[in-house]
Amino acid sequence: MRYKFLEHTADVKFQAYGKSLNEAFENSALALVEIMTKKTKIKSRLKKKIKVSGKDNSSLLYNFLEEFLFLYDSQSFVLSKINKIKIKGDKIEAEVYGDNAGNYKISQDVKAVTYNSMFVKKLGNKFVAQVVLDV
Repeated sequence: MRYKFLEHTADVKFQAYGKSLNEAFENSALALVEIMTKKTKIKSRLKKKIKVSGKDNSSLLYNFLEEFLFLYDSQSFVLSKINKIKIKGDKIEAEVYGDNAGNYKISQDVKAVTYNSMFVKKLGNKFVAQVVLDV
């Protein structure tokens, strides 16, 4: 399982999983896209490189997910897949693919990522990231 959605009264809450921190971050981004597009298959027509930093894993995840909302709002870019992702200390770099959001029906507007109930931790042999999105 890459991610699962949890009960929340007003917003959208999910947990994303991975064998590595990189995979947990990637699956978090894919969960964000699923919220926006309701599992619509997005084509990989555009390529972008993104770089963000944060003071810890939670702020790094927050900034990583916010970058996708920024790309959506400013360039009408919607993510389809992450090809390469590297987390080194307080920085993350990723090569991402997607398409123009105008080619798809966006079913849920995500206003922001929140720090409410957010965590990134290692549990046993896997990483878990929990996120609440303001919709």
